[in-house]
Amino acid sequence: MLEETGFVDVHIGEAVDTFGGATGEEKARAFDVYGYAFLARRP
Repeated sequence: MLEETGFVDVHIGEAVDTFGGATGEEKARAFDVYGYAFLARRP
């Protein structure tokens, strides 16, 4: 999707537990929800 909008050198980081200790943590675990960092640039 990023590449389709003109970005290049797209890199996706490791999965990060963004819901640890949050109110919705149990629901996030049920659906394997994680956060990912994206790094890309415009040519």
